[in-house]
Amino acid sequence: MLKEHDIAYTYREYTKEPLSVDELTEIVGLLGVEPKALLRKRDKSVGEAGLTGDEDGAILIAHMSANPGSLQRPIGVKDGKAVIGRPVENLLEL
Repeated sequence: MLKEHDIAYTYREYTKEPLSVDELTEIVGLLGVEPKALLRKRDKSVGEAGLTGDEDGAILIAHMSANPGSLQRPIGVKDGKAVIGRPVENLLEL
């Protein structure tokens, strides 16, 4: 979709280069949401860890950093702003 709108972007392969705890903390701040908003509750790792999404934000961020499949995606970040790309059209807000 970004290509269709001729918008330049850099894709980060989250499974090969997971976001750090610091990066996730910054993104949560840019989004203005609680960490649980980024948690994919149906991800296998979430169930295996016994997480519900109601845990402390630091616990959820650490889990998402260690288990990148449990992170909502895509997430777009540009010029001090961030959006969750679900629906993908949200990325056009950047």
